[in-house]
Amino acid sequence: MTLYLCIDDTDQIGTKGTGELAEELATRIQQLGLGECSAVTRHQLYVHESIPYTSHNSAMCFSISQPGPLAAIRELAIDHLNRESAAGSDPGLCLFQGEDGACRRALVDFGCRAKREVLTKEQAYEMAERCGALLSEHGGTGDGIIGALAGLGLRLGGSDGRFKGQFEAPGEGERFTVAQLLRETSLDQVLSLSHEPLSPTEQVNLEGKLKAVLLNHRMTLLVSRDDQRWVNAQKRHLHSY
Repeated sequence: MTLYLCIDDTDQIGTKGTGELAEELATRIQQLGLGECSAVTRHQLYVHESIPYTSHNSAMCFSISQPGPLAAIRELAIDHLNRESAAGSDPGLCLFQGEDGACRRALVDFGCRAKREVLTKEQAYEMAERCGALLSEHGGTGDGIIGALAGLGLRLGGSDGRFKGQFEAPGEGERFTVAQLLRETSLDQVLSLSHEPLSPTEQVNLEGKLKAVLLNHRMTLLVSRDDQRWVNAQKRHLHSY
């Protein structure tokens, strides 16, 4: 059974980012033999004047396959947040391992609401209790629990968020076939901006930052048509992710 782990609101301007903390935690879980961790995804939440955030109001989530004891993973995560979160931050942690379809849909809905509404800690705790998610505060106001639960729900939905960092180009040059990209990178699929799949023989020009998004639970490269050629989606194309 897959375990999902999400953290939010661990940083301040000029300190280690929440995404970096999530990657460190995933690495530590694997080093201790507590499961195989996926890449970290960043989930953009509602930006509103009444919501405190460091720069973009985003939560960081990853999944753990073949997880070890839940208590051991949670203890490790709490220790990491207590040691590494920035002074003055409001860290929140959420873990979820349920398979109940109604609960998963409710969590996805909570995440989607958090992209367009101001939600409260009380709403987050109520949802977590109803669905069996482990939600906890680790400093400051603890408001990070809202984003932690929302980010987890969005990751469960499988079609939201950008993968942290960039994927590596498969070799020298700038142009590669779709087949080569799928064979030689961590990508699972290459789609147009309208989510249409490209044929394996189509060629894609890689320019600038190489960012992947989560679509249909798969690591996806989105590409746009530019002067009769396919080019990896740029930052302006990825705002909704």
